[in-house]
Amino acid sequence: MNAYLKIIISSFFLTGTLAAQSFYPSYYEQNSFGLTSPGAMKYGLYGFNNPAVLSTLNQPDIYFAWNDRTGEWNDFDNWGLFFAFPGFGFVVVHSELLDYSVNDLRLSFAGGSESFSFGTAIGWSSGDVDLFNRATLYSLGTLIRPMKYFSIGLTANLPTRGYSEGVVDVGIRPLGNEKITLFGDAAFNTKSYESENKWSAGVAVEPLDGLRLVGRYFENKYFTVGVQFSFGNAGITTQSHFDSDGNHSFNTYGIRVGGYDRNIFKGLSEGKDYVKFDMKGGVKYQQFKWFDNSKTLIDILDQIDAAEKDESVSGIVMNLSGMTINKEMIWEISEKLKEFKSAEKKVVVYIDRGGMDEYYLASFADKIVLDPLGELFMNGYLFGRQYFKGTLDKLGIGFREMRFFKYKSAEETFANDHMSDADREQWQAIVDDWYETAKSEICRNRNLTGEEFDSIINKEVMMLPEDAIRLGLADTLARWDSIDEIINNIEKENKNIVSPGSLAEFNLPGDNYWGNKPEIAVIYAIGICAMDEGIKARELVNYVASAVNNDNIKAIILRVDSPGGDGLASDYIAEALKKGKGKKPVIVSQGYVAGSGGYWLSMYGDTILASPFTITGSIGVIGGYFYNKSFKEELGFDVDFVKRGDYADFGFGMKVPFIGLSLPDRDLKDEEAAKWEKSIKTLYKDFVNKVSYGRNMSYEVVNEIAQGRVWSGIDGKQNRLVDIIGGLDDAIKLAKDMTKLKDDEYKIVQYPPQPLFDFGMFAPKLLGIDVKKEISPAVEDLKFRLENNGKIMPVMPVSDVYYEENN
Repeated sequence: MNAYLKIIISSFFLTGTLAAQSFYPSYYEQNSFGLTSPGAMKYGLYGFNNPAVLSTLNQPDIYFAWNDRTGEWNDFDNWGLFFAFPGFGFVVVHSELLDYSVNDLRLSFAGGSESFSFGTAIGWSSGDVDLFNRATLYSLGTLIRPMKYFSIGLTANLPTRGYSEGVVDVGIRPLGNEKITLFGDAAFNTKSYESENKWSAGVAVEPLDGLRLVGRYFENKYFTVGVQFSFGNAGITTQSHFDSDGNHSFNTYGIRVGGYDRNIFKGLSEGKDYVKFDMKGGVKYQQFKWFDNSKTLIDILDQIDAAEKDESVSGIVMNLSGMTINKEMIWEISEKLKEFKSAEKKVVVYIDRGGMDEYYLASFADKIVLDPLGELFMNGYLFGRQYFKGTLDKLGIGFREMRFFKYKSAEETFANDHMSDADREQWQAIVDDWYETAKSEICRNRNLTGEEFDSIINKEVMMLPEDAIRLGLADTLARWDSIDEIINNIEKENKNIVSPGSLAEFNLPGDNYWGNKPEIAVIYAIGICAMDEGIKARELVNYVASAVNNDNIKAIILRVDSPGGDGLASDYIAEALKKGKGKKPVIVSQGYVAGSGGYWLSMYGDTILASPFTITGSIGVIGGYFYNKSFKEELGFDVDFVKRGDYADFGFGMKVPFIGLSLPDRDLKDEEAAKWEKSIKTLYKDFVNKVSYGRNMSYEVVNEIAQGRVWSGIDGKQNRLVDIIGGLDDAIKLAKDMTKLKDDEYKIVQYPPQPLFDFGMFAPKLLGIDVKKEISPAVEDLKFRLENNGKIMPVMPVSDVYYEENN
């Protein structure tokens, strides 16, 4: 056979028509490998037929497909190998005819969002390029999904020679999910011929997870029928091709490995796994994007929830060794474990050394495993403070407490050498609530009487492993490295120990939903209320305003963990949230502390949630003023000045060595103190009025529970400062219910956005000491007070909350 005849046969075989003179595999030539049009099902041909589709991929995938045009299933004359990564793809398609072959290669890139993405690709060929009339190909593509029911793809194929081609593909999902997809496509080129196929249409159905059935009809009257099976991280595809007379032409086969997919056999692995949670260290609200393996509260809650819904999971095992999580977060995690157990799944907890907080969490387990050399230290709860009055006196530093409300004790740590009666009263009530909450839950979980619990706290206190077993506080003794044996003994069968990241919910493809999902915004107001530190109100207010005005955000949750500070900073955020009321639900989730300015942040929420261990309220205002008595003179410093204005020297004084803050040279004058008193009382009145408006209560009722008093979450609910006892997970459920969002049809967005990495990791160490970590809350508190010396603030002592350890 001469070369000319070979060229004719090659062209006819590969393109279907000699006249068209295609210089690349045209859109419908790729039909032999693709079940549907590119945007209709999963990821099309991984960027080969529309590069923009790669932006929808969330895990690496490899797909190998081949045709049996000769009638033999293992005929590999025509095959394609597709490598795909999120936003990137590489494809090799091999074609043979007689003794000649060509490899068409395609490199694709994509980016964008769920509703709009774009991609570009470059294609080239190797082998008998001239025989197969190949040219370099450039492709541009977009994928537009404005809603969950509709998808449209646009692709332009632009070869360096020959004709260009444009393709439109459309997908319609009547149910808004992957169960049924109607699709169609059409190709247009600059030199169209009558014999070329110009359009196709079909339907893809997924009656069971991982089972996909496809039928597709072409304008030239040929059609295909295909089926795809997914087994999780692998899958197979087969497709039969029929000519215009209905006769079978050939088959296409495909094998996929890589990313996790919906699994047709998911029920066969029911109850085989236990999910392991290592609770060492603290829990933060947000991670850094890079170089940060720390745990976050929302991730832990999501992971427990995913384990509950996963059919392959029968239990959770938690290692509490080295855990340093505050009471409030422990309560939220415990409540989530309680929900997990309600699904008839088990919880096993390992503990080596634990106190009240660790044991509270452990008590929710079906089985508590205590280390053979471990211990429990159950001594109850305490609240205490450190007082600096004597220290300030010895240093020659004066302090004026500007306190006009009974319970507002934020400055007495500097003004007193002991608790005031009012402070003792309010904190005793909170400690009592902590104790009773722990007592109630531990007794219920461990089948203890109240008298037995009190006896353990007041008489046993520290228990060695044998004592813990005897008293019913632990079930068995073992070390963590043998926990799998313990679980197998409990379950009477072997179980796999898996990580939360392996759960199906975190690995499923996102093809079940098209477009941007409705969002629930979780906005974090964490730390001191200040304009440029702590909650960073100057920056945070922009995120709040954006969430209020973003129509795709259906509800806002403000997570507050703050002891207050600058009233202006608190009001920035509160007023921005107020603008959202009536537009969308505004929900406040209070963490460990939401007092004073932290409650100011909360007061306009449609619904306020707090845990039993939350410290809330403290509706009050106070001022404090440090000044020099003899400190400057003892150090040998002098200051002098000239002035014009009776009060121009207010706040002027020496710079304190090392911390660079000023210590005023004199106390307030009587007339200055009078003005401060008036300002404090005026701001207090404004605060109470705002709470009265936000909580729909009279001024008199708010004033009675205000006066700077702090409350537990339980008492806060009783006096209407809080609406619901609940945590962040409950707030999200409430937001979902209020907006009528379905479980799998919304997503959480968090603000502020995650910073890239912690610059503090580069902080120097002095003699092996991490300077950043060694700065105590008391020093931070003192620095904050000096920076805001004389300012009137709705604030609690930082030492009351310890929130900074975990946030």
